[in-house]
Amino acid sequence: MNQTAARPEPIETASRDEITALQTRRMKWSLQHAYDNVAHYRAKFDAHGVHPDHFRHLEDLAKFPCTTKEDLRQTYPFGMFAVPMEEVLRIHASSGTTGKPTVVGYTRGDIDTWAELMARSTRAAGGRPGDKVHVAYGYGLFTGGLGAHYGAERLGCTVIPMSGGQTEKQVQLIRDFRPDIIMVTPSYMLVIADEFQRQGVDPRESGLRIGMFGAEPWTQQMREEIEGRVGLSAIDIYGLSEVMGPGVACECAEAKDGPVVWEDHFYPEIIDPATAAPRPDGEPGELLFTTLTKQALPLIRYRTRDITRLLAPTARSFRRMGKITGRSDDMLIIRGVNVFPSQIEELVLRQPQLSPHYVLEVRREGHLDALDVLVEPKPDAPGLDGSGREAVAAALAHHIKSLIGVSSRVRMVDIGGIERSIGKAKRVIDKRPK
Repeated sequence: MNQTAARPEPIETASRDEITALQTRRMKWSLQHAYDNVAHYRAKFDAHGVHPDHFRHLEDLAKFPCTTKEDLRQTYPFGMFAVPMEEVLRIHASSGTTGKPTVVGYTRGDIDTWAELMARSTRAAGGRPGDKVHVAYGYGLFTGGLGAHYGAERLGCTVIPMSGGQTEKQVQLIRDFRPDIIMVTPSYMLVIADEFQRQGVDPRESGLRIGMFGAEPWTQQMREEIEGRVGLSAIDIYGLSEVMGPGVACECAEAKDGPVVWEDHFYPEIIDPATAAPRPDGEPGELLFTTLTKQALPLIRYRTRDITRLLAPTARSFRRMGKITGRSDDMLIIRGVNVFPSQIEELVLRQPQLSPHYVLEVRREGHLDALDVLVEPKPDAPGLDGSGREAVAAALAHHIKSLIGVSSRVRMVDIGGIERSIGKAKRVIDKRPK
Protein backbone atom coordinates (compact mmCIF):
# COMPACT_ATOMS: atom_id res chain seq x y z
CA MET A 1 0.00 0.00 0.00
CA ASN A 2 1.19 3.54 -0.70
CA GLN A 3 1.49 4.94 2.84
CA THR A 4 1.64 8.51 1.51
CA ALA A 5 -1.76 8.01 -0.13
CA ALA A 6 -3.13 6.75 3.19
CA ARG A 7 -2.18 9.89 5.13
CA PRO A 8 -4.59 12.84 5.44
CA GLU A 9 -3.72 16.11 3.72
CA PRO A 10 -2.05 18.70 6.01
CA ILE A 11 -5.21 20.85 6.15
CA GLU A 12 -7.18 17.89 7.56
CA THR A 13 -5.03 17.93 10.71
CA ALA A 14 -4.39 21.70 10.88
CA SER A 15 -5.04 23.79 13.98
CA ARG A 16 -8.38 25.52 14.39
CA ASP A 17 -6.67 28.90 14.04
CA GLU A 18 -5.22 27.86 10.69
CA ILE A 19 -8.61 26.60 9.50
CA THR A 20 -10.38 29.77 10.66
CA ALA A 21 -7.84 31.99 8.90
CA LEU A 22 -8.26 30.04 5.65
CA GLN A 23 -12.07 30.10 5.91
CA THR A 24 -12.10 33.85 6.58
CA ARG A 25 -9.88 34.60 3.60
CA ARG A 26 -11.88 32.37 1.27
CA MET A 27 -15.22 33.65 2.61
CA LYS A 28 -14.27 37.23 1.77
CA TRP A 29 -13.48 36.15 -1.78
CA SER A 30 -16.71 34.15 -2.17
CA LEU A 31 -18.97 36.95 -0.90
CA GLN A 32 -17.29 39.48 -3.20
CA HIS A 33 -17.37 37.04 -6.14
CA ALA A 34 -21.12 36.49 -5.69
CA TYR A 35 -21.87 40.20 -5.23
CA ASP A 36 -19.82 41.34 -8.22
CA ASN A 37 -20.96 38.70 -10.70
CA VAL A 38 -24.53 37.62 -9.79
CA ALA A 39 -27.22 40.28 -10.09
CA HIS A 40 -29.60 38.26 -7.90
CA TYR A 41 -27.10 38.23 -5.03
CA ARG A 42 -26.29 41.90 -5.46
CA ALA A 43 -29.99 42.83 -5.26
CA LYS A 44 -30.54 40.51 -2.29
CA PHE A 45 -27.53 41.85 -0.34
CA ASP A 46 -28.54 45.44 -1.08
CA ALA A 47 -32.11 44.77 0.07
CA HIS A 48 -30.75 43.44 3.38
CA GLY A 49 -28.38 46.39 3.78
CA VAL A 50 -25.23 44.28 3.71
CA HIS A 51 -22.12 44.40 1.56
CA PRO A 52 -19.14 42.06 1.32
CA ASP A 53 -17.09 44.79 3.04
CA HIS A 54 -19.19 44.19 6.17
CA PHE A 55 -17.65 40.74 6.53
CA ARG A 56 -14.54 40.73 8.71
CA HIS A 57 -14.97 37.66 10.92
CA LEU A 58 -16.81 34.37 10.43
CA GLU A 59 -19.47 35.50 12.91
CA ASP A 60 -20.38 38.31 10.46
CA LEU A 61 -21.77 35.77 7.99
CA ALA A 62 -25.03 35.67 10.00
CA LYS A 63 -25.73 39.24 8.78
CA PHE A 64 -26.12 38.02 5.21
CA PRO A 65 -29.39 36.64 3.76
CA CYS A 66 -29.93 32.94 3.20
CA THR A 67 -30.18 31.39 -0.25
CA THR A 68 -32.90 28.84 -0.95
CA LYS A 69 -33.82 26.49 -3.75
CA GLU A 70 -36.46 29.06 -4.71
CA ASP A 71 -33.69 31.55 -5.57
CA LEU A 72 -32.27 29.02 -8.02
CA ARG A 73 -35.69 28.40 -9.54
CA GLN A 74 -36.42 32.13 -9.91
CA THR A 75 -33.21 32.57 -11.87
CA TYR A 76 -33.59 29.34 -13.91
CA PRO A 77 -31.62 28.21 -15.76
CA PHE A 78 -28.33 30.14 -15.56
CA GLY A 79 -29.12 33.34 -13.63
CA MET A 80 -27.06 32.38 -10.56
CA PHE A 81 -23.90 31.61 -12.53
CA ALA A 82 -21.00 33.89 -11.63
CA VAL A 83 -18.86 33.22 -14.71
CA PRO A 84 -19.53 33.56 -18.46
CA MET A 85 -21.07 30.48 -20.06
CA GLU A 86 -17.90 29.83 -22.09
CA GLU A 87 -16.15 29.11 -18.76
CA VAL A 88 -18.78 26.54 -17.70
CA LEU A 89 -17.36 23.10 -18.42
CA ARG A 90 -20.31 21.02 -17.23
CA ILE A 91 -23.94 21.36 -16.11
CA HIS A 92 -25.82 19.15 -13.65
CA ALA A 93 -29.39 19.51 -12.45
CA SER A 94 -31.71 18.12 -9.81
CA SER A 95 -34.64 15.91 -10.75
CA GLY A 96 -37.09 18.78 -10.49
CA THR A 97 -39.86 16.62 -9.00
CA THR A 98 -41.28 19.57 -7.04
CA GLY A 99 -40.94 22.22 -9.75
CA LYS A 100 -38.25 23.45 -12.10
CA PRO A 101 -34.96 21.62 -11.68
CA THR A 102 -32.14 23.41 -9.91
CA VAL A 103 -29.26 23.90 -12.32
CA VAL A 104 -25.61 23.75 -11.27
CA GLY A 105 -22.61 24.82 -13.34
CA TYR A 106 -18.95 23.89 -12.96
CA THR A 107 -15.79 25.51 -14.26
CA ARG A 108 -12.69 23.41 -14.90
CA GLY A 109 -11.47 24.53 -11.49
CA ASP A 110 -14.75 23.42 -9.88
CA ILE A 111 -14.48 19.99 -11.51
CA ASP A 112 -10.90 19.64 -10.23
CA THR A 113 -11.94 20.63 -6.71
CA TRP A 114 -14.83 18.16 -6.78
CA ALA A 115 -12.58 15.33 -7.94
CA GLU A 116 -10.03 16.16 -5.23
CA LEU A 117 -12.69 16.20 -2.49
CA MET A 118 -14.23 12.94 -3.65
CA ALA A 119 -10.73 11.43 -3.72
CA ARG A 120 -10.22 12.76 -0.18
CA SER A 121 -13.55 11.26 0.86
CA THR A 122 -12.74 7.88 -0.67
CA ARG A 123 -9.37 7.84 1.08
CA ALA A 124 -10.99 8.84 4.39
CA ALA A 125 -13.41 5.92 3.93
CA GLY A 126 -10.47 3.53 3.65
CA GLY A 127 -10.04 3.46 -0.11
CA ARG A 128 -6.56 3.31 -1.59
CA PRO A 129 -4.99 3.57 -5.07
CA GLY A 130 -5.47 0.31 -6.93
CA ASP A 131 -8.82 -0.50 -5.31
CA LYS A 132 -11.64 -1.43 -7.68
CA VAL A 133 -14.70 0.81 -7.21
CA HIS A 134 -18.18 -0.30 -8.34
CA VAL A 135 -20.25 2.88 -8.91
CA ALA A 136 -23.97 2.12 -8.74
CA TYR A 137 -25.11 5.73 -8.34
CA GLY A 138 -26.97 7.02 -11.38
CA TYR A 139 -25.01 8.77 -14.13
CA GLY A 140 -26.35 11.78 -16.02
CA LEU A 141 -27.72 15.05 -14.70
CA PHE A 142 -27.71 13.55 -11.19
CA THR A 143 -24.34 14.34 -9.60
CA GLY A 144 -23.85 11.00 -7.82
CA GLY A 145 -22.39 8.79 -10.54
CA LEU A 146 -19.96 11.21 -12.16
CA GLY A 147 -18.91 12.69 -8.81
CA ALA A 148 -18.03 9.27 -7.44
CA HIS A 149 -16.39 8.28 -10.74
CA TYR A 150 -14.02 11.24 -11.06
CA GLY A 151 -13.06 11.12 -7.38
CA ALA A 152 -12.20 7.43 -7.46
CA GLU A 153 -10.14 7.91 -10.61
CA ARG A 154 -8.34 10.88 -9.03
CA LEU A 155 -7.35 8.66 -6.10
CA GLY A 156 -5.95 6.09 -8.52
CA CYS A 157 -8.70 3.49 -8.27
CA THR A 158 -10.09 1.28 -11.04
CA VAL A 159 -13.65 2.44 -11.70
CA ILE A 160 -16.52 0.15 -12.78
CA PRO A 161 -19.17 2.66 -14.02
CA MET A 162 -22.22 0.40 -13.63
CA SER A 163 -24.76 3.14 -12.78
CA GLY A 164 -28.14 2.19 -11.24
CA GLY A 165 -30.60 -0.52 -12.20
CA GLN A 166 -30.12 -3.94 -13.81
CA THR A 167 -29.84 -5.51 -10.38
CA GLU A 168 -29.08 -9.01 -11.67
CA LYS A 169 -26.20 -7.59 -13.69
CA GLN A 170 -25.00 -5.61 -10.65
CA VAL A 171 -24.64 -8.88 -8.76
CA GLN A 172 -23.00 -10.65 -11.71
CA LEU A 173 -20.36 -7.94 -12.08
CA ILE A 174 -19.70 -7.76 -8.34
CA ARG A 175 -19.19 -11.53 -8.29
CA ASP A 176 -17.02 -11.53 -11.41
CA PHE A 177 -14.98 -8.33 -10.96
CA ARG A 178 -14.59 -8.55 -7.13
CA PRO A 179 -14.60 -4.79 -6.43
CA ASP A 180 -13.26 -3.52 -3.10
CA ILE A 181 -15.64 -0.56 -2.78
CA ILE A 182 -19.24 0.05 -3.77
CA MET A 183 -20.77 3.54 -4.02
CA VAL A 184 -24.58 3.47 -3.98
CA THR A 185 -27.63 4.59 -2.01
CA PRO A 186 -28.13 2.50 1.15
CA SER A 187 -31.64 1.48 0.09
CA TYR A 188 -30.37 0.13 -3.25
CA MET A 189 -27.55 -1.71 -1.48
CA LEU A 190 -30.26 -3.67 0.32
CA VAL A 191 -31.89 -4.48 -3.03
CA ILE A 192 -28.54 -5.76 -4.31
CA ALA A 193 -28.15 -7.86 -1.15
CA ASP A 194 -31.65 -9.29 -1.71
CA GLU A 195 -30.63 -10.24 -5.27
CA PHE A 196 -27.51 -12.02 -4.01
CA GLN A 197 -29.69 -14.10 -1.72
CA ARG A 198 -32.28 -14.73 -4.44
CA GLN A 199 -29.47 -16.23 -6.49
CA GLY A 200 -28.49 -18.40 -3.55
CA VAL A 201 -25.25 -16.49 -2.91
CA ASP A 202 -24.15 -15.08 0.45
CA PRO A 203 -23.45 -11.34 -0.15
CA ARG A 204 -20.74 -11.54 2.53
CA GLU A 205 -18.72 -13.58 0.04
CA SER A 206 -18.73 -10.75 -2.52
CA GLY A 207 -15.33 -9.42 -1.46
CA LEU A 208 -16.69 -5.90 -0.91
CA ARG A 209 -14.68 -4.17 1.80
CA ILE A 210 -16.20 -0.68 1.91
CA GLY A 211 -19.60 0.78 1.05
CA MET A 212 -19.89 4.56 0.58
CA PHE A 213 -23.58 5.27 1.02
CA GLY A 214 -25.32 8.60 0.51
CA ALA A 215 -28.00 10.58 -1.38
CA GLU A 216 -30.66 9.78 1.25
CA PRO A 217 -30.90 9.82 5.06
CA TRP A 218 -30.15 6.51 6.77
CA THR A 219 -29.94 5.38 10.36
CA GLN A 220 -27.42 3.57 12.54
CA GLN A 221 -29.79 0.59 12.45
CA MET A 222 -29.57 0.62 8.64
CA ARG A 223 -25.77 0.66 8.92
CA GLU A 224 -25.85 -2.42 11.17
CA GLU A 225 -28.26 -4.19 8.81
CA ILE A 226 -26.06 -3.58 5.76
CA GLU A 227 -22.81 -4.43 7.53
CA GLY A 228 -24.29 -7.62 8.93
CA ARG A 229 -25.70 -8.80 5.60
CA VAL A 230 -22.87 -7.76 3.27
CA GLY A 231 -19.85 -7.93 5.56
CA LEU A 232 -18.41 -4.54 4.61
CA SER A 233 -17.68 -1.28 6.42
CA ALA A 234 -20.59 1.12 5.76
CA ILE A 235 -19.44 4.75 5.44
CA ASP A 236 -21.77 7.76 5.37
CA ILE A 237 -20.97 10.26 2.62
CA TYR A 238 -22.92 13.52 2.31
CA GLY A 239 -23.45 15.99 -0.48
CA LEU A 240 -26.07 17.80 -2.49
CA SER A 241 -26.09 18.90 -6.09
CA GLU A 242 -26.48 22.61 -5.43
CA VAL A 243 -23.41 22.80 -3.17
CA MET A 244 -21.26 20.45 -5.30
CA GLY A 245 -22.51 16.86 -5.32
CA PRO A 246 -21.25 13.95 -3.23
CA GLY A 247 -18.14 14.67 -1.19
CA VAL A 248 -19.18 17.76 0.78
CA ALA A 249 -18.62 15.62 3.89
CA CYS A 250 -17.61 12.02 4.54
CA GLU A 251 -17.06 9.75 7.51
CA CYS A 252 -13.53 8.62 8.32
CA ALA A 253 -12.96 4.87 8.55
CA GLU A 254 -11.06 5.10 11.83
CA ALA A 255 -13.96 6.77 13.67
CA LYS A 256 -17.25 6.29 11.72
CA ASP A 257 -18.83 8.87 13.99
CA GLY A 258 -20.49 11.17 11.47
CA PRO A 259 -19.45 12.75 8.17
CA VAL A 260 -16.52 15.16 8.48
CA VAL A 261 -17.37 18.44 6.72
CA TRP A 262 -14.57 19.52 4.39
CA GLU A 263 -14.55 22.95 5.99
CA ASP A 264 -11.74 24.28 3.82
CA HIS A 265 -14.26 24.42 0.95
CA PHE A 266 -17.72 24.53 2.61
CA TYR A 267 -18.59 26.59 5.69
CA PRO A 268 -21.44 24.98 7.69
CA GLU A 269 -23.99 26.64 9.98
CA ILE A 270 -27.02 25.41 11.90
CA ILE A 271 -30.13 27.60 12.17
CA ASP A 272 -33.59 27.30 13.64
CA PRO A 273 -35.65 26.14 10.62
CA ALA A 274 -38.61 28.32 11.65
CA THR A 275 -36.86 31.58 12.63
CA ALA A 276 -33.50 31.23 10.83
CA ALA A 277 -31.77 32.21 14.09
CA PRO A 278 -28.27 30.71 14.43
CA ARG A 279 -27.87 27.72 16.73
CA PRO A 280 -24.60 26.74 18.43
CA ASP A 281 -22.65 23.58 17.70
CA GLY A 282 -24.26 20.54 19.28
CA GLU A 283 -27.85 21.80 18.95
CA PRO A 284 -30.13 20.42 16.22
CA GLY A 285 -31.47 22.54 13.41
CA GLU A 286 -31.31 23.10 9.67
CA LEU A 287 -27.95 22.82 7.95
CA LEU A 288 -26.64 25.74 5.86
CA PHE A 289 -23.58 25.83 3.62
CA THR A 290 -21.58 28.69 2.16
CA THR A 291 -19.21 27.65 -0.60
CA LEU A 292 -15.69 29.03 -0.16
CA THR A 293 -14.04 28.14 -3.47
CA LYS A 294 -16.78 27.54 -6.06
CA GLN A 295 -16.39 29.63 -9.18
CA ALA A 296 -19.39 28.98 -11.44
CA LEU A 297 -22.12 28.79 -8.77
CA PRO A 298 -21.16 30.36 -5.42
CA LEU A 299 -23.78 29.74 -2.76
CA ILE A 300 -24.16 31.99 0.26
CA ARG A 301 -25.84 30.50 3.35
CA TYR A 302 -27.69 27.89 1.29
CA ARG A 303 -30.55 26.24 3.18
CA THR A 304 -30.20 22.49 2.63
CA ARG A 305 -33.44 21.65 4.53
CA ASP A 306 -31.53 18.80 6.20
CA ILE A 307 -32.00 18.56 9.97
CA THR A 308 -28.82 17.70 11.85
CA ARG A 309 -26.26 19.21 14.23
CA LEU A 310 -22.58 20.11 14.10
CA LEU A 311 -20.25 18.10 16.31
CA ALA A 312 -16.71 18.62 17.57
CA PRO A 313 -13.78 17.25 15.53
CA THR A 314 -12.43 13.76 16.22
CA ALA A 315 -10.51 11.93 13.46
CA ARG A 316 -9.84 15.20 11.57
CA SER A 317 -9.57 18.83 12.58
CA PHE A 318 -12.83 19.66 10.83
CA ARG A 319 -16.25 19.52 12.49
CA ARG A 320 -18.60 16.60 11.90
CA MET A 321 -22.28 16.33 11.04
CA GLY A 322 -24.65 14.26 13.10
CA LYS A 323 -26.95 11.82 11.34
CA ILE A 324 -29.56 13.54 9.17
CA THR A 325 -32.75 13.03 11.15
CA GLY A 326 -34.98 14.32 8.38
CA ARG A 327 -35.67 17.30 6.17
CA SER A 328 -37.55 20.38 7.24
CA ASP A 329 -39.60 20.10 4.02
CA ASP A 330 -40.15 16.32 4.40
CA MET A 331 -41.38 16.42 7.98
CA LEU A 332 -44.88 15.00 8.38
CA ILE A 333 -47.27 16.55 10.85
CA ILE A 334 -49.78 13.89 11.93
CA ARG A 335 -52.42 15.17 14.35
CA GLY A 336 -49.99 17.76 15.68
CA VAL A 337 -47.02 15.39 16.01
CA ASN A 338 -43.84 15.98 13.98
CA VAL A 339 -42.77 12.72 12.30
CA PHE A 340 -39.66 12.07 10.20
CA PRO A 341 -39.38 8.89 8.10
CA SER A 342 -35.99 8.13 9.69
CA GLN A 343 -37.70 7.82 13.10
CA ILE A 344 -39.99 5.12 11.72
CA GLU A 345 -37.06 3.40 9.98
CA GLU A 346 -35.19 3.11 13.27
CA LEU A 347 -38.14 1.33 14.89
CA VAL A 348 -38.76 -0.94 11.87
CA LEU A 349 -35.17 -2.12 11.98
CA ARG A 350 -35.43 -2.91 15.68
CA GLN A 351 -37.93 -5.64 14.81
CA PRO A 352 -35.84 -8.73 13.94
CA GLN A 353 -38.65 -10.25 11.83
CA LEU A 354 -38.93 -7.21 9.51
CA SER A 355 -36.90 -6.32 6.44
CA PRO A 356 -35.58 -2.75 5.97
CA HIS A 357 -38.12 -2.04 3.21
CA TYR A 358 -40.98 0.20 4.35
CA VAL A 359 -43.32 2.93 3.12
CA LEU A 360 -45.36 5.54 4.99
CA GLU A 361 -48.81 6.33 3.61
CA VAL A 362 -50.56 9.43 4.87
CA ARG A 363 -54.31 9.62 4.33
CA ARG A 364 -57.30 11.59 5.58
CA GLU A 365 -59.94 10.13 7.89
CA GLY A 366 -62.73 12.65 8.13
CA HIS A 367 -61.00 15.89 9.14
CA LEU A 368 -57.93 14.19 10.62
CA ASP A 369 -54.74 12.81 9.13
CA ALA A 370 -53.89 9.13 9.60
CA LEU A 371 -50.66 7.21 9.11
CA ASP A 372 -50.24 3.73 7.61
CA VAL A 373 -46.86 2.02 7.89
CA LEU A 374 -46.31 -0.70 5.28
CA VAL A 375 -43.62 -3.24 6.13
CA GLU A 376 -42.35 -6.59 4.82
CA PRO A 377 -41.22 -9.70 6.70
CA LYS A 378 -37.71 -11.03 6.27
CA PRO A 379 -37.65 -14.06 3.98
CA ASP A 380 -36.34 -16.33 6.73
CA ALA A 381 -38.32 -14.89 9.63
CA PRO A 382 -40.01 -17.74 11.60
CA GLY A 383 -43.52 -17.76 13.03
CA LEU A 384 -45.04 -15.18 10.72
CA ASP A 385 -48.35 -16.87 10.05
CA GLY A 386 -51.55 -14.88 10.41
CA SER A 387 -51.40 -14.39 14.18
CA GLY A 388 -47.63 -13.94 14.12
CA ARG A 389 -47.89 -11.14 11.58
CA GLU A 390 -50.55 -9.41 13.64
CA ALA A 391 -48.36 -9.60 16.75
CA VAL A 392 -45.34 -8.07 15.00
CA ALA A 393 -47.49 -5.33 13.46
CA ALA A 394 -49.08 -4.57 16.82
CA ALA A 395 -45.67 -4.40 18.50
CA LEU A 396 -44.36 -1.93 15.92
CA ALA A 397 -47.49 0.23 16.20
CA HIS A 398 -47.04 0.25 19.98
CA HIS A 399 -43.41 1.40 19.69
CA ILE A 400 -44.35 4.14 17.20
CA LYS A 401 -47.05 5.39 19.56
CA SER A 402 -44.95 5.24 22.72
CA LEU A 403 -41.65 6.56 21.30
CA ILE A 404 -42.79 8.99 18.59
CA GLY A 405 -46.24 9.85 19.94
CA VAL A 406 -48.41 9.19 16.91
CA SER A 407 -50.95 6.45 16.32
CA SER A 408 -50.47 4.39 13.17
CA ARG A 409 -51.86 1.36 11.38
CA VAL A 410 -49.08 -1.09 10.58
CA ARG A 411 -49.78 -3.29 7.56
CA MET A 412 -47.51 -6.22 6.72
CA VAL A 413 -47.41 -6.90 2.99
CA ASP A 414 -45.92 -9.92 1.21
CA ILE A 415 -42.21 -10.04 0.41
CA GLY A 416 -41.62 -7.83 -2.62
CA GLY A 417 -44.86 -5.92 -2.04
CA ILE A 418 -43.01 -2.65 -1.43
CA GLU A 419 -41.58 -1.10 -4.58
CA ARG A 420 -37.78 -1.27 -4.78
CA SER A 421 -35.82 1.79 -5.83
CA ILE A 422 -32.65 1.86 -7.92
CA GLY A 423 -31.78 5.28 -6.49
CA LYS A 424 -33.26 7.28 -3.67
CA ALA A 425 -35.99 5.31 -1.93
CA LYS A 426 -39.50 6.81 -1.92
CA ARG A 427 -40.50 6.52 1.72
CA VAL A 428 -43.66 8.65 1.86
CA ILE A 429 -46.85 8.42 -0.21
CA ASP A 430 -49.20 11.29 0.59
CA LYS A 431 -52.80 10.33 -0.23
CA ARG A 432 -54.38 13.36 1.39
CA PRO A 433 -56.55 15.58 -0.84
CA LYS A 434 -54.57 18.50 -2.23
